[in-house]
Formats: sequence, C-alpha cells, structure tokens
Amino acid sequence: MSRGVEWEIDPTLDRIRDLVDVLGEPQRAYPVVHVSGTNGKSSTARLIEALLRERGLRTGLFTSPEVTTLRDRIAIDGEPLSEERFVEAYQDVLPYAELVDAKGAGRVSFFELLTAMAFAAFADAPVDVAVVEVGMGGTWDATNVADGVVAVVTPIGLDHTAYLGDTIEEIAGEKAGIIKPGAVAVLSQQPVAAAEVLLRRVAETGAAVAREGIEYGVLSREVAFGGQQIELRGLHGAYGEIFLPLFGEHQASNAATALAAVEAFAGGAPTQGEANLEAATRIAPGEEYHEGGEGQLDPALVRSGFAKSASPGRLEVVRTGPTVVLDAAHNPAGMAATVATITESFNFTRLVGVFAAAADKDIAGVLDQLEPVLAELVVTRNSSPRSMPAEELAELAGGIFGPERVHTEYRLDDAIDRAIGLAEETGEFQGAGVLIAGSTVTVGDARTLLRVEGRR
Repeated sequence: MSRGVEWEIDPTLDRIRDLVDVLGEPQRAYPVVHVSGTNGKSSTARLIEALLRERGLRTGLFTSPEVTTLRDRIAIDGEPLSEERFVEAYQDVLPYAELVDAKGAGRVSFFELLTAMAFAAFADAPVDVAVVEVGMGGTWDATNVADGVVAVVTPIGLDHTAYLGDTIEEIAGEKAGIIKPGAVAVLSQQPVAAAEVLLRRVAETGAAVAREGIEYGVLSREVAFGGQQIELRGLHGAYGEIFLPLFGEHQASNAATALAAVEAFAGGAPTQGEANLEAATRIAPGEEYHEGGEGQLDPALVRSGFAKSASPGRLEVVRTGPTVVLDAAHNPAGMAATVATITESFNFTRLVGVFAAAADKDIAGVLDQLEPVLAELVVTRNSSPRSMPAEELAELAGGIFGPERVHTEYRLDDAIDRAIGLAEETGEFQGAGVLIAGSTVTVGDARTLLRVEGRR
C-alpha cells in the first residue's frame, strides 16, 4: 500500500515489463483469457472461470477491486489465496520489484506489484489457464503484458474519464488495446461508437471476432426464483435449460459472453458458415452430447458450471426480513442495469437505499437512475479516502430526491440500521427492502458489517 494509490495511474508498461522480465515472464507460462470493458468485467470473468473449472481445468482468476479482502483478487481453483500464500507471493516478488525500483524510472506501483504477484502465483500453482481482468482501461493497464488468446470486451460506457478520455471512442480505444494478433476478440453488445473502434482494432491486428447479437447471444430468458432460466446461442451450438443464479438481463448477457469466450478458448471463433447456422442446428435441451469437436462444450457441464457461479456484490441478497441487497454499480450505465433488474426480479413495495460513493464518480448520474425506485435514501460514507463526505452527498442527493427523502448518517453501520428501520416503518415486511449501493468499497464494507459468509 506504500507504493501509491491504485487509482492514480502512470500510462506506461515499462516498469511492469521490467518486473515480469526479471521474474522470468510468468504470464507466458499458461494461456490467458483477458477481460476488459466498463461494466460487467468482474461478473463475466467469474463466469468464464466457473466454466473453465467445470471442464476440469486448473484456473487462476485475477479481478479488481477486491470485495472484502485484498486476497479476493488472486484466486486459484475458485478460492482466494490463503493469508500465508498471499504473503509468500508478496515476499517472492518484492526483491525483484526493488531491483526495478533501483533503475530510476519510478517505483513499481501498488497495482503493478499485485499483478506480478498474480502472474507468479499462477505459474507456481501451476494453472492450466488464467482469467485476467484489467484494472483500468486496457492498453496501459499492467495486465496488458499478457497476451490473451481470447480478449473479451464487456459493454463500454463513460467511467474513469480523467484517465481514459471523456468520449466513448477514446475509452473504447484504451479498452481495445487488449486485442492482440492471433487472438479471438469476444465483444459484448456495444454502443455504435465503441463497436466501430473495437472492430477497427480487430482489423488492424488480424484477430478473429465474435460479436454478441451476431455470432452469439441470449436466445431466451425467464425470471426464476433465485436468478433466471436462460437459453444461450454460443459460437458452435445452443445451450438450453440453464439456471443462472444471478439477476438481470445484463447478467444473462454476461453469461452469453462468458460462454462464447470459453468456446473460443476451446476451439476458436466460428467460421462464417457456422455463425449463420439457424435454429434447426441447435443442441436441443437434454440432447446427449459428447464434447470434443469444433469448440462445442458439453451442455451438462455448461449448466453445471453456471449453476455454481457467483458474483459477490452484484445484486447479492444477504438477508431477508427485510430483504437486504448489495450492488456495486458505480456509474450511470451500471446503475441503470441494476434498477431495471430490481424492477423485474424483486417485488419490493417499499425500497430504501443506503448510498456511499467515491467523490470523483458521476454521482448525480447514478442517483438520477436510482431515484424512481427508492422511497427514501440514507447517505453515508465508506472506508475509502475517496468517499464523498456524507454532508456533501446529502446536499447533492437532496437536489434529486428532495431533502425530505434524504437522511444523513456518518457511519455505514448506522446508515444500514437507519435504512432497515425506514423500510419497516409501514409494518408490511413482505415487500420491504434495503439496497446498499454506490461502490465496491461500500459493498465490501457492508458485507463485513453484516458478516456475510461464502464466496467472495
């Protein structure tokens, strides 16, 4: 942590390249599925890893930021590194980082060191494949010293504009940097401006491409208890009767992208003829199938892998009576997806929000999305030094919700208690709910306060 804050980046790969070079380039010891985008990166990365692990592969998973503990970011076979192994990884890499420090080009940063630790830990395991989520952007992200055999780009929107640019085109240009020659680019549904930039990068690198809505996508979805029932068209077939224990149209889309990425990893992108196959060639639900040809996956493994998947802090229900839901959406596009999912999947008659967010985010844009679904809002701050002070947040929220609907608490635990009390005021516990949102840090703090157990 003494190596600087993660959100202040120096756009260069020189230090991380030097570091992985003296480490023996551990990122080349296994194939990499590289994941970038604005919204849905972590969920998609986790879904990809779940499918790969279900196929019997030993997996590494690098995501950011953490939900509860820093160790959440580096997982092997679906489990975060133990405290002992995390310290060992740090101690193994630190002397090499100090060698790079001594070169005089600046100290290895916090995120660069953590990235090198992940690459080294995966090589030591060793893993069969690593799923690596970028920290920010793509081109200059420390993870981009790896060359992904599959490069996934989830939906792009406006976020981190101080570092990535303030237009969709500029941000897409940064994200497109993970697409390398010889890779398969798997592209989620994108704004037209972003799609044009991404496809230009595909053409420049000669990468193969799979596009949501063209080569793959969601065929159908229905709300189900605890998630949704979906049917997906992959690159090499269709897969039905899938239960996904995640809520919302955006998570169904993330699952389709994850499926396409794993198919691409298994057998490459489809030919043009395969991409245009009609429904008659789909794998029927329950049809007997033997994996091994043309990148198709065993439908039973797909169903099993997705059924075991999780994405902590993404519309995660952590208690009932009243229902308390955690969500890490922190930009307007992400919150719009959250609000749509709450409306579709939860029968709240009274929903109260708890909100804390980083001061450099588009907080007004996020609150605009939230306002229609919340009866009242409790504003507070989280444990991050970037968190907007509660009184400033209250003033901003009051202009959107009206001052009478906004309450201020200076501690998150008090804010949660206040929101639960407000949700229960009518005495109709059946439809009462609390949504805790605003940032990953807010969600992580709430998970700790509420003593949420299980996967991180």
